[in-house]
Amino acid sequence: MVTIRLARRGANKQPFFRIVVADRRRATNGRFIEHVGFFNPRAASHEERLRVDVERVQYWLSRGAKPSDRVSSLLKQAAAQK
Repeated sequence: MVTIRLARRGANKQPFFRIVVADRRRATNGRFIEHVGFFNPRAASHEERLRVDVERVQYWLSRGAKPSDRVSSLLKQAAAQK
């Protein structure tokens, strides 16, 4: 089964997350199929906090991918921004 989830990047105490499409059985920060966006929870006011390639996410959702709880809330935020 394919899932859309967050993969943590960044340094200690400075988290940065990539939104990736991956096989559910893979490690959280392991191999993934496609990178579809990013989420920066510590973004300053002038920095971009969230970017999502909505077309690719819709493609993977149509193929049966399941988003994680956090990613589904981020997708709702991205839709509200547009």
